[in-house]
Amino acid sequence: MCTTHAPNAGIGSRGCLLKLLITGITGLVGSNVLRKILELYPELEITALVRPHTVRSRFQEFNPAIRIVELDLGDTSGLKEFLFTNDFDTILHIGAIRGGRKFSKQDYLKSNVYSTEQMVEYCMAKDARLIFCSSVGVFGAIPVELPANNQTEKNPDNYYHYTKIEAEKIINKNILYGLQAAIVRPSITYGKGDHGFPFQLVKMVKRRYFPMINKRVWIHLCHIDALVRVFIWLLDKPWKSGLTLIVADKEPIQLQALVDFISRQVHGKNYSTHLRFDRLFFSLGERIARFLKNELWISRFELISKSWFYNVHPYYDRMETEGYSPHYTIPEFKITIEDYLGK
Repeated sequence: MCTTHAPNAGIGSRGCLLKLLITGITGLVGSNVLRKILELYPELEITALVRPHTVRSRFQEFNPAIRIVELDLGDTSGLKEFLFTNDFDTILHIGAIRGGRKFSKQDYLKSNVYSTEQMVEYCMAKDARLIFCSSVGVFGAIPVELPANNQTEKNPDNYYHYTKIEAEKIINKNILYGLQAAIVRPSITYGKGDHGFPFQLVKMVKRRYFPMINKRVWIHLCHIDALVRVFIWLLDKPWKSGLTLIVADKEPIQLQALVDFISRQVHGKNYSTHLRFDRLFFSLGERIARFLKNELWISRFELISKSWFYNVHPYYDRMETEGYSPHYTIPEFKITIEDYLGK
């Protein structure tokens, strides 16, 4: 383990080989972060955890550049044994069970909270850094204030959001006792290879069955490169423990403007559909989804009928001083449109 510099010093100031553990490399965020790390720092010793029985094609591109270990984050005893029989300077914890998945509450707790607790315990014992990928979901799907910021009230409106809040609590508690940790809170992220909300939005607009509400709705998405950038910055630069950054595009955008942009790319004209509804329709749909306790459909109704955006100035204040250009949803959402169209 590197001992020549303070534990929160970045790669550029350490002067020795960094031993990195990364999770979540089979997902959109983790895979893109790992590709950039390998491009910029091929000399690093990197170990990645993947869930047992994961299809090998999802991580085959990273062999033999890194060490792959099949270990479920929910296996807390196995995770603890693995951590304390290995040596890492930094843990980049991106992996998690995401919202809307059909897992039990206990599975969510083990994979998203207890795994983080084990990593915090290891970093405290070994004087290692922890870089944790959380979510703007800690404010709920729809924040109680706009733009949401790091002082905005937390809202555990679904179990995924609850687990991110609890994981952050564990990290922040231990920062008081010397843990070197940073927290990244990305908004809904778009990029090549994603099949979540942005991809489904393109799909529905292409087929002309995306329902529009008759009011202005502002949303705030995050280009994958903006998120990769902050993780690389945290690896490369020194930072003060407790740093928490909300990451999204430079500005929010009106949902209607984004839908029209998508439509112009796929149909050559602004969006036209018979599916235009009063806000009462969406309110009724949300109430039915809540009655059925369907978290996925609750969030779907909320995300397209209510505004959600965030204060990203602290993130851009840091990135722009490094010479990075900001990201704007239009026109950069083309990356998702082209991915859907197979271009």
